[in-house]
Amino acid sequence: MQKTIQSHPFHLVEPSPWPLAASLALLTTTLSGVMYFNNYANGGLLLTLGLISTVLSMSLWFRDIIIEGTFQGSHTSKVQQGLTLGFILFVISEVFFFISLFWAFFHSALSPTVELGCMWPPAGIQVMNPWEVPLLNTVLLLSSGATVTLAHHGLIQGNRKFTIYGLIATIILAILFTGFQGFEYINAPFTIADSVYGSTFYFTTGFHGFHVLIGTIFIAVGLYRVINYHFTDFHHVGLEAAIIYWHFVDIVWLLVFIFFYYWGS
Repeated sequence: MQKTIQSHPFHLVEPSPWPLAASLALLTTTLSGVMYFNNYANGGLLLTLGLISTVLSMSLWFRDIIIEGTFQGSHTSKVQQGLTLGFILFVISEVFFFISLFWAFFHSALSPTVELGCMWPPAGIQVMNPWEVPLLNTVLLLSSGATVTLAHHGLIQGNRKFTIYGLIATIILAILFTGFQGFEYINAPFTIADSVYGSTFYFTTGFHGFHVLIGTIFIAVGLYRVINYHFTDFHHVGLEAAIIYWHFVDIVWLLVFIFFYYWGS
């Protein structure tokens, strides 16, 4: 069999079942979620199956991408630039998602209506002390941003142990952050049903916590790949994407702490 010589640096992706599988899984998750929220029969079961299908299809899709870039050599410098640019555009879309949440918060906070008691926080809402668990979580998350940056520099300089220890420290700090946020939710003096304050607070901090969880998995996969020698000092787009995502999570939390916990209280 004669092998065709490629005369360009770009990766022509072979047909894959995972985009279609992911689409069907997401459709199932959405429809079953509506069924579950409206108490339809077997809504919870279908929602669970939809979520499992989504995770599996994404995992297998990412597995193929890792194989293409690590073992098949398909990710040339041009492909790496495209992947990095694409991920940056994804992060920009996430920025605008959080802008909408902050917009909802400031819409009510800067001009509280009569229904809110003409005050912010609304009448009857007992807010959290920003200098307790929120401050601790801020220190943890900003420290994790420093450790993941140190891990990146260690990889570039060829210091393998430094990279591994930095990523492990980042994961530990991220898990501690998630644990303390759960503790904060359990002991919170208000719920998501308590006025627009509770709605915007839990929606924003909850989605940020979800992003922290995704980022933790992202970095854990990066750690696994570092241990298995998947990255070099000039070929580590997967880890760079995780670092960009983690710094985005850091910045969002800093704004959440300043406006939701300190200024908003």
